[in-house]
Amino acid sequence: MPLQNRVDPWGRILESPARGTLMGNRGILHDDDRQVKKTHAHQNWVVCVLQFKGNRRSLMAPGRYTELFFPDEATALAAGHRPCMECQRERGLEFKKYWTQANRPDGTGGVRVPEMDRQLHRERISRREKVTWLSPVAALPDGAFFEHEGQAYLVWGGGYWRWSFEGYQKADPLVTNQAVEVLAPHSVVQALKHGFVPKVKMASESSNQPSA
Repeated sequence: MPLQNRVDPWGRILESPARGTLMGNRGILHDDDRQVKKTHAHQNWVVCVLQFKGNRRSLMAPGRYTELFFPDEATALAAGHRPCMECQRERGLEFKKYWTQANRPDGTGGVRVPEMDRQLHRERISRREKVTWLSPVAALPDGAFFEHEGQAYLVWGGGYWRWSFEGYQKADPLVTNQAVEVLAPHSVVQALKHGFVPKVKMASESSNQPSA
């Protein structure tokens, strides 16, 4: 039986047999029976590579942080995670650059990572519930996720793609001025608008799948 360690665009921690391409960390969320009991244990939600310096981990070991897994980087951003500054140093600095340009345009000297994490935390979760916000669908950049009729959709390449752990399926166009619930934190979407391009995983080699 799969462990409860897969994360969807709402940030929920679920069971799925689908393999992840990236790992996440929110602290120790599980008990000694490997049952998830918390949504998070700290504010610096990060997304990490699967292999780093040859480290090997036993999943959900007692007293160790809960290993979470994402299908791709776009899903991780929607859930409220950011690239790790240790195992993804260059990617983390790239995200921080675009995030700062988008959200601190009048600032000097950049932004410190703890400050960024505090703002991201306010924007992603409140009382253990996902924080969303409204936007016309046409105003969303590539890489943003929104909810429509209970499903998560990725904006990509001028179209909309219905999400699942197994991959994406092309969706019908929406009315461009239709307001939708945006899943990614507001400041993350601003970073996407300023040029940060998330990595999106194809479900297959089919030509009608998004790629990056």
